Amino acid sequence: MKSVKLLIIVLTGLLSLFFTAPVFADSCTNVINEFKKSKAVQPFFNSCYGYAVFPIVGKGGFVVGGAFGQGRVYQNDLITGTATIAKLTVGFQLGGQAFSEIIFFQDKRAYDDFTKGSFEFDAAVSAIVITAGVQAKAGSDGGTAAASAGPATCVQAQTGYFKGMAVFIQVKGGLMYEAAIGGQKFDVTLLK
Repeated sequence: MKSVKLLIIVLTGLLSLFFTAPVFADSCTNVINEFKKSKAVQPFFNSCYGYAVFPIVGKGGFVVGGAFGQGRVYQNDLITGTATIAKLTVGFQLGGQAFSEIIFFQDKRAYDDFTKGSFEFDAAVSAIVITAGVQAKAGSDGGTAAASAGPATCVQAQTGYFKGMAVFIQVKGGLMYEAAIGGQKFDVTLLK
């Protein structure tokens, strides 16, 4: 079973390379600036201890699937490390999708939990989907909520931290139907 998981993660990584460009400082900066345009996300930039940003995460699957992406970890808007995201899913799913993801850390404890080397979200963690100018209903890895990057009057739900972390996703393209189980795993390397 471990060899099948490894094969799926490797194949998903290769597929994501087909759909995505390598992570450069400019792509991280551009994605951060996009997230800052959202009224739902702005307060998190102002009050967080730190955050991790993944400019492009590619995911795909047919019954068994996965996701892969690379990003950077920040504290006080300074790069403190690099991170990779991987996810293995099993269940009904078909298609592929690319998205950007940002994870805010409410305090030092949450930041330290995430950056200790290897970290995994449990099924209770949910992500808020942000779509520029259009209302979006979220449903990723657990509970659901809704938000909008449009006018302030379109924000549908108040978002907050769960276990010291808040996750936002902005869909870049693709289409995928998924009713799957599995958590996102992160490997973090802090700069010396």
